[in-house]
Amino acid sequence: MKYIKSETTNKIAYITLNRPEKRNALNAELVEELKNTFKKAESDKNVKIIVLKAEGKAFCAGADLSYLQNLQKNSFDENLEDSKNLAELYKTIYTLNKIVIAQVEGHAIAGGAGLATVCDFVFAVPEAKYGYTEVAIGFVPAIVSFFLLRKIGETKAKELLLTGNIISAEEAKEKGIFNFIEKKETIEKAVNDFALNLIKNASADSLSLTKKLISDIQNLDYDKALDFAAEVNAMSRATEDCKKGISAFLNKEKISW
Repeated sequence: MKYIKSETTNKIAYITLNRPEKRNALNAELVEELKNTFKKAESDKNVKIIVLKAEGKAFCAGADLSYLQNLQKNSFDENLEDSKNLAELYKTIYTLNKIVIAQVEGHAIAGGAGLATVCDFVFAVPEAKYGYTEVAIGFVPAIVSFFLLRKIGETKAKELLLTGNIISAEEAKEKGIFNFIEKKETIEKAVNDFALNLIKNASADSLSLTKKLISDIQNLDYDKALDFAAEVNAMSRATEDCKKGISAFLNKEKISW
């Protein structure tokens, strides 16, 4: 692959943006490579957790502006197709049946902020800046708005999306976008320890079903949401992991996931 590096160790798949000379800016090729790499990791039985990280000083600077400029020559339908490509990437990460951790060691701006938004957990260094700056260049943070509203609510989302303000990592944590702030020297170990803890202490089936539950239940009204929750509850009881977990608990055995 041209813009992505990937490797798997200890059931963790590391997907690394590898376009540092362009601050890992997104173009059609990079988006396509990311989608394919995530889908490959999802189907890999040796992978339980996925870590998204980046080479260079920036996590991701958003859309490649020279690429966007070229797209202005396209028809509406051509631009719509390109936009749907990015939407599909965000949806792929958000709905993936495996946990995705963003390891943000540099600025995450616009589309790069979107990438972090759709991950399940975000670790960031204190120096990382974060923001949805589209309005500052006459653009619209359209696709990410759907996921950000879900994540932090309308009031906080409006503050970020309408002002285009760039905020600190600590502010992003306070708003509920980042989960953990770690120093540059310790972030890799912190992410690795967190991932290994999930691998050791949580069932893969349970993680997948719980992630799906959180994603899908928000679309439903009161009664349908409860019906769906009951269905997931019943479904989980039939999984091999649930049978294994209950048996181990009752027999006071140490369980290995």
